[in-house]
Amino acid sequence: MVAANELRKKIGKEHKIIVFDKEPEHVFAPSLLWLMIGQREAGKIKRPLNVLERKDIEFVNGEIEQVNPAGKSVVVNGKTYEGDYMVISLGTRYVKPPQLKEAGHNFYCLKGAGSLRDALQAFRGGKVVVLVPYLPFKCPAAPYEAAMLLEYFFKKNKLREKVELELYTPEPGPMGVAGKELSAAVRQLVESRGIKFFPEHQFTGISENKLEFENGLKTGFDLLAYVPKHECPAVIKNTDLVGQSGWVVLKNRQTMETKHEGVFAIGDITGIPLAVGKPLPKAGVFAHFQAEAVANNIAVEINGKGRKKTFTGNGECFIEMGDGKAGFARGNFYHEPLPEVKMFKPGIHWHAGKVLFEKDFLHRWF
Repeated sequence: MVAANELRKKIGKEHKIIVFDKEPEHVFAPSLLWLMIGQREAGKIKRPLNVLERKDIEFVNGEIEQVNPAGKSVVVNGKTYEGDYMVISLGTRYVKPPQLKEAGHNFYCLKGAGSLRDALQAFRGGKVVVLVPYLPFKCPAAPYEAAMLLEYFFKKNKLREKVELELYTPEPGPMGVAGKELSAAVRQLVESRGIKFFPEHQFTGISENKLEFENGLKTGFDLLAYVPKHECPAVIKNTDLVGQSGWVVLKNRQTMETKHEGVFAIGDITGIPLAVGKPLPKAGVFAHFQAEAVANNIAVEINGKGRKKTFTGNGECFIEMGDGKAGFARGNFYHEPLPEVKMFKPGIHWHAGKVLFEKDFLHRWF
């Protein structure tokens, strides 16, 4: 969305821009956490992608069957399209292991967040588990936000004393790539609400309605909210763009160029190693800034004038806590030897900031 819109502003109408998407609508994913606790309606956080046509951007809705980076071509709905530039932004593919799908709710998608909301309306008490079963996953703060928002929901509905809240993850701590100080701060926010936190717990399966972990622990649950497994979409995995990490390798992490000239990859589909030994987190804010840089640079090449830009590794993140409050973190993830990220004091102003961001995004790009 961002790349297409920015390109249309910068290049003439004689140049065609085509957006391909298997979905007919764009869902503003950051708002799924609010939908999960009944603070948003599905229709208010999604927009039809065909509105792009009003901006002279062609939209093709259909399954992307084949991608040929060397030829800068794609096959969609059986038809081949060729271009002079290609921006790959397919994100991640969600895999829902059958056991988890049957037992819980995937709050990373519209349907799952909606089913969790419905389950919460009927819930009267018991053990609630938020589970991160696999790494990596996008939006590193989301599971921790989900746990805090659930705690707020139960408190607001006078059920808190009847609910036991637990969070399990394979990670050593929350948002670890952002540094020990920030990770400890987020952990403190979670645990201060009476949420039991279990780091370094690798999920292995479900047996007799109990979650099982690699360390031998088993735990029951009455309500399960889980993060789905994230994978590189097969249509890209089958190309020569993907490296050992399982994600798209970039030739240049500042310009988002791949090994093929004129082919760029942005967002969650990329695997960008950092000096700290961990990859750049998968988060919408990075995709957004990467898209702006790529669109600008393609326009400079087409127009033969202007100054090229780079993606600098800067990013920021709201951390929803419930009760109309949020935290906020901002920093540079390309900073060496360690990312330099600062956590600001939580408050109502950061929550208001996220609400404004939601409104601005849905208005600006559609």
